[in-house]
Amino acid sequence: MTLSSSIALIVFFLMSFSAASTGAVFRPGEWYANLQKPSWTPPNWVFPLVWSVLFCTIAVSGWLVWEAGGVAAWSALVLYAAHLAANSAWSFLFFGKKRLDWAMAEVIFLWLMIAGVIAAFAEFSLVAALLLLPYLTWVSIAAALNLRLLQLNGPRGPAKT
Repeated sequence: MTLSSSIALIVFFLMSFSAASTGAVFRPGEWYANLQKPSWTPPNWVFPLVWSVLFCTIAVSGWLVWEAGGVAAWSALVLYAAHLAANSAWSFLFFGKKRLDWAMAEVIFLWLMIAGVIAAFAEFSLVAALLLLPYLTWVSIAAALNLRLLQLNGPRGPAKT
């Protein structure tokens, strides 16, 4: 791997984990603990583990497209960057603002953006596109959970704590 390729990989990891940082800033806390949850809610320890793996694959996926397409992949990579911003917004809306309804709308938007990134990446690297399928699957689960939490708790969940 060349120095420029290594630097690019580091940049993609920095972008990915910058998006992930809102999950560290806006944490579940007591408010989330007080929500009524469906029986199929994953245990709390699963979320950071799964997201850590996913953010690594998201970074590698972006890097693979950069390596394969360079400047020709610019529009796909702009969509990639925009989707990272959308990803980071969910934690803010759900845990920060405690708005299950806004988070639900946002996770639908995020899902559509991920699907768009997969389609755009497939033109440059099938491996990069395939690396994002577990991410799309996990966001599908998150969307289903968000919807069920919204149904069980209303748009704002329990009274602020």
